Amino acid sequence: MAITKKQKAVAEKVDREKLYSFDEALGVLREFASGKFDETVELAMNLGVDPRHADQMVRGMVSLPAGTGKNVKVAVFAKGDNAEKATAAGADKVGAEDLMEDMQAGNLDYDRVIATPDMMGVVGRLGKVLGPKGLMPNPKLGTVTPNVEQAVKDAKGGQVEYRVEKMGIIHTGIGKMSFKDADLKANFTKMTEAVVKAKPSGAKGKYVKKVSLTSSMGPGLKIDVSDIEGA
Repeated sequence: MAITKKQKAVAEKVDREKLYSFDEALGVLREFASGKFDETVELAMNLGVDPRHADQMVRGMVSLPAGTGKNVKVAVFAKGDNAEKATAAGADKVGAEDLMEDMQAGNLDYDRVIATPDMMGVVGRLGKVLGPKGLMPNPKLGTVTPNVEQAVKDAKGGQVEYRVEKMGIIHTGIGKMSFKDADLKANFTKMTEAVVKAKPSGAKGKYVKKVSLTSSMGPGLKIDVSDIEGA
């Protein structure tokens, strides 16, 4: 996509080395916004961990107070009453062996997969399919649960998963450009607090090394880590 004159002018004003406050960075990204679509505001956190070691893995769920602005597609493995509850709560697809076969055939257009504990025998056969996509239900993340109704509501209501990648970086969306400044800041604060709280026992030295904020069409801006409590 070609850069507009307006975006070029803003880009020339961006100081790549400056440490911005969240409010300053968001102001720059708003200037840069194309206005052609509702851009996602994205957060990146470089952490002092090596996720190849189990005691340095950083992963969890957090409910963003202002939601994500995204329509989250949820699949649920459940039977009987639980299947009915999941459907009533707004799950996009609910099933058992039939859902497993559907996923094995390559139908994996979901953002979250949830399962009741009794369905893990079926779900376990999808490890090679769901694992690489980060969709495998996990009790620690609340995606293996007898309370599928609440899990679906949480997923649809702004709960997001964060997970550190190989290079020690967490990338996650924290809302849309159409959100109010205060809502984006609330989501940013909630996400950074959750990551700081999830500091693993094996992390040595500085935990939060770098933080940056960007948008779908915007520049990457360094955020002052000292603004993040506990970092």
